[in-house]
Amino acid sequence: MKRLLFSAACLLAATTVSAQQVQTVEIKADDWAEGEPPKEVFVVDGTIKIAARDGNKAIVVDPNPITDASAQLGTSAAGNASIEAKILAIKRGRSTPRFGISVHGMSGHRLIVNPAKKLLELVRNDQTLASIPYTWTSEVWLKLKLEAQKGEGNAWAITGKVWPADAAEPAEAQIKHEDKGLKGQGKCAVWATPFSGEPVFFDDIKISVETAPAS
Repeated sequence: MKRLLFSAACLLAATTVSAQQVQTVEIKADDWAEGEPPKEVFVVDGTIKIAARDGNKAIVVDPNPITDASAQLGTSAAGNASIEAKILAIKRGRSTPRFGISVHGMSGHRLIVNPAKKLLELVRNDQTLASIPYTWTSEVWLKLKLEAQKGEGNAWAITGKVWPADAAEPAEAQIKHEDKGLKGQGKCAVWATPFSGEPVFFDDIKISVETAPAS
């Protein structure tokens, strides 16, 4: 797996846009010790650790216990937000996991791969807002990208993409939804429910969020 040139686990940069700042974070686990996650990975629920896969370390959702596990990453947004992650999950027999990424905290939008339903879903507060057919392949790295961009008035454009990790990012989003009246606050996160009893791996995570101006 090709790695970027820097070796730090987390790179943070900030630029000023209007009255807000845009902070970008690239997260890799190679410099972290295996075992308990560092403070940069805020575990909300489930068992999450740092472990190796294919010769590289990753953030791993352990299947013990099997629950809706999640970990928040980066800085809390106060506006637009996006997250991209490379993910590998594994089926066992007919049992498949469910996994994805999210923006704007625990009640924000989530982009979820649901192999049992053969769908890519956009979910918020346990309500499915949009979905498209998607056939998942076990033990193959893929990439997910979720963006929430504020438009005119109180309108928000929520878009999602999925593609093989060894291929180019699609030019157009495959799943789209317009929402209104969002607060646009909270951290990005990774999610997984390891129904198959196998771990779910997250690597090469890229986050970009607008944050409140410094006081």
